[in-house]
Amino acid sequence: MMKANQKAKPHAPPRPLFSCGFFRRCTQSVLSPTSPHRKPTTTPSSSSSSSTSTSQSFTQWRFPHHADQTPSTVTLPPTPPPPPPLPVATTLQETFQIAELHLASVSQSDKLLALQLLERVVVPDPPSDPTCPPGLMRGLVSCLRSNSLVTAKYVTKILLALCLAEGNRHVAVEAGAARAVVETAAGLEISAVERALAALELMCTTAEGAAEVRGHAMTVPAMVAVMARLAGRGRENAISILAVVYGRGGVDGEEIAVAPAEEVARAVALALEGECTARGRRKGAHLLKTLEEYGRLDLSQNGS
Repeated sequence: MMKANQKAKPHAPPRPLFSCGFFRRCTQSVLSPTSPHRKPTTTPSSSSSSSTSTSQSFTQWRFPHHADQTPSTVTLPPTPPPPPPLPVATTLQETFQIAELHLASVSQSDKLLALQLLERVVVPDPPSDPTCPPGLMRGLVSCLRSNSLVTAKYVTKILLALCLAEGNRHVAVEAGAARAVVETAAGLEISAVERALAALELMCTTAEGAAEVRGHAMTVPAMVAVMARLAGRGRENAISILAVVYGRGGVDGEEIAVAPAEEVARAVALALEGECTARGRRKGAHLLKTLEEYGRLDLSQNGS
């Protein structure tokens, strides 16, 4: 029997279950039943509760603060509906009066409504009677000079439809439409400038229209510039307007030199090499001969 004061010998550590180094490491892990248990510093429940409380505190601090700001930044005022189109009047004269009243307004939306009304009424069936009121024509010219591509699209359609009637051509020239087309043609879109030049060519059939185009210093530079951009019928219209400037027709057969003929001839010859209508080629060839006959350019001496 062991004495009372004799100390007990410490137990030897248990042998590992496996001799393999890999499984020996596994058996010595914390999860091994043969390894001595160590008192964990923190219990799983306390760790879980601590992480949960930390997550909840973070969530309560971050997301409610963000959600409170959402309504003030996302909420937008409702967009007002577009104004309804103007009603079509019983007679064309009444339609002209309604459109003239809206074109005189300072509101751009009122002017756009007037242009849309005229497009629906005038463009599908161009009228020959009654004549366009001068006030309405001045409103169209003002819209054309506004440098707005949207309004120019409507104005050029309406102006061309109105100028199909000879009486409206005189009204258009008196309202300054010819000068407006010359001064704004370079900044218009292709389709709009084609319609504008077609209307200007019609205005040039009147004596005052031809005189207006001849006397404007920007006519030749503007036509040369747009002639290079256009093709087909638009190029033909530009050549026709140049023919009015340099031709004998117009006001009492007067002859006006407004630009160096040599530069104009080069531009016309270059335009004839590209896409052009048969009528435009005939007009261009006649214009080159006219320049040569007048002594402004001798094509044979320049090797052209």
